[in-house]
Amino acid sequence: MRIYLACTVRGNRDALAAARALCARLEQHGHDVLTRHLLADDVEAVESRLTEEQVFRRDLEWLESCQALVAEASGSSYGVGFEVGYVLAGAARTDQRVYLLFDRSQRSRISRMIAGTAHPACRVLPYRDVAEALAFIDAHLGR
Repeated sequence: MRIYLACTVRGNRDALAAARALCARLEQHGHDVLTRHLLADDVEAVESRLTEEQVFRRDLEWLESCQALVAEASGSSYGVGFEVGYVLAGAARTDQRVYLLFDRSQRSRISRMIAGTAHPACRVLPYRDVAEALAFIDAHLGR
């Protein structure tokens, strides 16, 4: 399955270890993670080789071609919110699913629109620790 893993690139990257663990688990299950490069420490330098418009067009193409979006939304990020909203807006037509995870200890810093997502194509997990987040991935995207 083609997976778009959404995570903060320019915002708070404190949840990077969790996002890396999610990516590794998705790949263990045989999924193709389109955005794995976003987990690199030098992502900003690599992404700066592209214009903002090139990133926008590339990411929209990936969002439209993925079967599922997994969002690690613990950091404050307009991009992650945009990506989640974009996929959910078309989910009835595309049959795409969103799996939205965030560190429950960060709930007061997370947009209420994200934490309260109640769309039928979305599953939300405010996780206690990475092990719980990985178990969620196993249950929903394991093979």
